[in-house]
Amino acid sequence: MRAHEAGALHADLGHRGPAWLRAPRDANELVKPLWSMTALKNADGALEIGGLDVRQLVAEHGSPAYVLDEADFRARARAFKEGFKDFDVFYAGKAFLCTTVVRWVMEEGLNLDICSGGELATALRAGADPARLGFHGNNKSVSELTRALEAGVGRIIVDSFHEIERLDALAVERGLVAPVMVRVTAGVEAHTHEYIATAHEDQKFGFSITSGDGFEAINRVQRAEGLKLLGLHSHIGSQIFDSSGFEVAAKRVLALHARVSEELGVDMPELDLGGGFGIAYTTQDDPSDPHQLATELGKIVEHECKAFGVDVPRVSIEPGRAIVGPAVCTVYEVGTVKEVELDAGASRTYVSVDGGMSDNIRTALYDADYSCTLAGRRSEAEPTLARVVGKHCESGDIVVKDEFLPSDVRPGDLLAVPGTGAYCRSMASNYNHVPRPPVIAVRDGQARVVVRRETEDDLLALDMGVQ
Repeated sequence: MRAHEAGALHADLGHRGPAWLRAPRDANELVKPLWSMTALKNADGALEIGGLDVRQLVAEHGSPAYVLDEADFRARARAFKEGFKDFDVFYAGKAFLCTTVVRWVMEEGLNLDICSGGELATALRAGADPARLGFHGNNKSVSELTRALEAGVGRIIVDSFHEIERLDALAVERGLVAPVMVRVTAGVEAHTHEYIATAHEDQKFGFSITSGDGFEAINRVQRAEGLKLLGLHSHIGSQIFDSSGFEVAAKRVLALHARVSEELGVDMPELDLGGGFGIAYTTQDDPSDPHQLATELGKIVEHECKAFGVDVPRVSIEPGRAIVGPAVCTVYEVGTVKEVELDAGASRTYVSVDGGMSDNIRTALYDADYSCTLAGRRSEAEPTLARVVGKHCESGDIVVKDEFLPSDVRPGDLLAVPGTGAYCRSMASNYNHVPRPPVIAVRDGQARVVVRRETEDDLLALDMGVQ
């Protein structure tokens, strides 16, 4: 429980770890479901990814570093493409985006979901087909909408009455027609293993179905000269492991879909159910297979459409975390190890690494759980419960709250944290003026830098006081 303003678990004096965490028989072994498909421990006990020893990667590229398993990323993209063969699959670029990833997404036959002018610029620089882009955002600027229109973006998801007016005017001025979807809030919020179906419309995104704003937004889009109505968009949460929340949301969204058909005589050809599909960060997580998810979501949509007497629209989804999350791990070097005395004679081992909340803010921000492993050698020492922390000037700068590591972990060791592909580099910062790490793609024994490490010159480049 977060009980201190300094950050996640600052006031937590528990030293036995969470109930789900069990001491391993061998702290050297990988918990395979948490890692990318090519990750393994070699004969020296060192971590290998894409056929490359992380010791070699660190020697060449330094630490910390994000290591991106290309084969794993592509395999997960294909799994969604094949599993959701009757759906349109949009990779949610906010999870992690660079020009290389855009190209992989396009090559694997997926579309791309973007939500800012910078993400649009990245997609266009990578040569993405604009017709395969979906543009999200609750406050798109005039310049962003203009660029999207002129580039020919395939769908713009409108999020407010002001945006409907703004986009219509921009499209008419240019003699264009913008294809749009209307984002609605269905009063359903889903996270991890739970969903709640009431009182979750107090948010900045979308038009409320309950209040009638959703219907009014559709009516305005339909009447607008410069807009073409494609359908409705709904997103219910993140890190979701089952389809229960989608079922409730789909019922409410399709009820609106049916009302539009009956009262306005408009048959919307598309429906987007959003993303939020979960991954395994720790052994407590049990994500669903894309084929299973596709089967369940397909049945839900077909059942509700039949109940409302409407044709089944073309359905799309937006996985991001579920594709890139497990494909990346972050490799750190240990700088210090400290045993801290707690109450009642207890103690905690703090393992400090050369990164932290500037490269992974999720633990401090969301109280997120992660795992890790000793990545540079094999140890015969007994496992001990440790907390992996960063180098930043914050008590809440925690990377891994609780994990069993060999008790002889020491300065100079390498640690690797799996599942860092989603929202780690994307949300990275220069807190304490720390340069952001590189992203190194690995495959078949070859490594290439797809996002280079920042330098001190990069940090000072925007400082106009530099002479």
